Amino acid sequence: MSTSTNRPFTAAEVADYERRRYRGLDQRLVHSRETLILRKLLGAAGPPRPARILDMPCGYGRFSGLLDETGARRVSGDYSPAMVAQALRRPGASATPLGVVADAKRGLPFPDGAFGLVFSIRFFHHLRARDHRRAVMGELARVSSEWAVVSFYRLNLFHRWQRVARRAVKRSRTRISMIDASEFREDARRAGFRVVKSRSLFPGLHAQCFVLLRKTEVRT
Repeated sequence: MSTSTNRPFTAAEVADYERRRYRGLDQRLVHSRETLILRKLLGAAGPPRPARILDMPCGYGRFSGLLDETGARRVSGDYSPAMVAQALRRPGASATPLGVVADAKRGLPFPDGAFGLVFSIRFFHHLRARDHRRAVMGELARVSSEWAVVSFYRLNLFHRWQRVARRAVKRSRTRISMIDASEFREDARRAGFRVVKSRSLFPGLHAQCFVLLRKTEVRT
């Protein structure tokens, strides 16, 4: 992940982000709900084959422990070296985690089908150009042998108005891209995925949607 100026987070910014990001009651509720949904989607996918998971972008490792519950070896990847370093230090991490610094839009440094599952949460809504989203989806599909768990912000007028009001009050420069569900499915299909399950964070209230994707041609 990167800052709003599209540069990698520094170590100090990572520490500040981790300290404040999920501090409030509402954000703790979001984290709890996200974890519940993601645990169910990972369970539906079953044990990854091969037993490796790519977390891209990993951020500061908020879901490292959840991914380690699968028993698979986790590779934490991010555009920010400081984020990767923090993800590898998270409590409860697997005994042999690996980290890689990479820009998913430009390509991932792994062979085809290297991971039984790829995990990409809270990333697609930062990609404003559709060609960037397609490039990332294509790379996730390329390095996955079978499964992907991905989130995106599905077009939601209530949430959009809510964010406009929040920016007006807080003068925030954060911008997100909301994507029509049919557009997301088409981009996934184009990359070689099909949608198996889809779950909304808070149906009707929040735009974030979590999707379990499966390769249309599974590597064996």
